[in-house]
Amino acid sequence: MAESENDEKKKLDPKGHWRANLKCVAILLSIWFVVSFGCGILLRSWMDANMPSIGNAPFGFWMAQQGSIICFVLLLIAYNICMNRIDAKFGYDQ
Repeated sequence: MAESENDEKKKLDPKGHWRANLKCVAILLSIWFVVSFGCGILLRSWMDANMPSIGNAPFGFWMAQQGSIICFVLLLIAYNICMNRIDAKFGYDQ
């Protein structure tokens, strides 16, 4: 009987699931934009002058080349965690 109550509480809500998915994607894309475009292009000169060098490369150059790639991989991991939570919340988990 307890299982049927839990199943009723976790009714499928496609619109809510889609809304939560879009919110997650928008947040992650915003972070990626700030890191890739902001740090790699707009703030490169400021970071070169005010941040420490990594190896022989200025920090702004490093962020444009390596930092944005590392950020992208971390965002993929964050997306996986976020979507697993959203799926579980709306009853689409396995």
